[in-house]
Amino acid sequence: MKKIAILLTAVLVVVLVLMVISSKLTGSVTKAGAKTLTIYNWGDYIDPSLIAKFQKKYGYRVVYQTFDSNEAMLTKIQQGGTSFDVIVPSDYMISKMRGEHLLLPINQKQVPNLKYIDSRFLNPSFDPKNHYSVPYFWGTVGIVYNPKMLGGSKITSWNDLWDKKYRNQILLVDSAREIVGMGLDSLHYSVNDTNEKHLNQALQKLKQLTPNIKAIVGDENKLLLPRKEAAIGVLWSGDAVEIMDENPELTYVIPKEGSNVWFDNMAIPKGAANKKGAEQFINFMLDPKNAAKNAEYVGYATPDKAALRYLPKEIKNDKRFYPDKSLTDRLEVYDNFSKAVNARFNELFLEFKMSNQ
Repeated sequence: MKKIAILLTAVLVVVLVLMVISSKLTGSVTKAGAKTLTIYNWGDYIDPSLIAKFQKKYGYRVVYQTFDSNEAMLTKIQQGGTSFDVIVPSDYMISKMRGEHLLLPINQKQVPNLKYIDSRFLNPSFDPKNHYSVPYFWGTVGIVYNPKMLGGSKITSWNDLWDKKYRNQILLVDSAREIVGMGLDSLHYSVNDTNEKHLNQALQKLKQLTPNIKAIVGDENKLLLPRKEAAIGVLWSGDAVEIMDENPELTYVIPKEGSNVWFDNMAIPKGAANKKGAEQFINFMLDPKNAAKNAEYVGYATPDKAALRYLPKEIKNDKRFYPDKSLTDRLEVYDNFSKAVNARFNELFLEFKMSNQ
């Protein structure tokens, strides 16, 4: 009996030890899970050293995933199943996600570095008072061109593109909103104009541009323009930066009639597992030194006014990418169109593309 009692005692001790070990392991997993931050961003859209710096400072393990379009990101959020803590949608998508109740409000007390954002970029139409989003990068739609290939000619206007001397010299970005918007702007209408008469006028004018169009392309413009396969491209300012780095002969202009100004924004999706960590990350990215480092790496314009003091003069003084308020006041953010209006813009763009075949 004594041996049995000793054996039972030994078994009980082993069980208790295993329970303690299991409890500690479970606690560690829970703790590790609580210290994980999952970020969903565009590809190559952050300086990797900043992720490492954030992890070291706050003790988080950052899981970084990427998407290639706002629509792909939205679908992932709508489907659920994956818990993201920080996402980076564009302006119109913030508006759409707000309408679908897919975003959590940001506690601005936990994001004191919001004070560094240029007031021009706060309280946007797509998110009044920035309840759900914080500016990350911004830019414009404009024209990149090679003056040497054009005999020294300067382009200052959308309407310059219709000049007959630019025959077969223009690359257009393959995007309905940008190209139909260009047609509207050239007629001095808003890029958000949905008047059917105005839309048809824009289409007819775009068709008149056909002789000057070499191709309608996607990322190929980053190869073709630096290699002098074409002299002119209509695209986003961030792409222009990359292209000009490849070939310094090129320059970029925001047309005098006006254009689109876009914003990519940090936001917290509904279902985020670590809202506290998300707000810490947003605040971290708004630190002026971090924002400046990120802007140098990515190449897009930072909305962080205080970060400008840490940027090289050749970057922050470049009015092509950091235009004055007098110009940005004439630029427009895209409205969040209904499915019917988006379909109409796509229909117009398709008809225009077919006229170029």
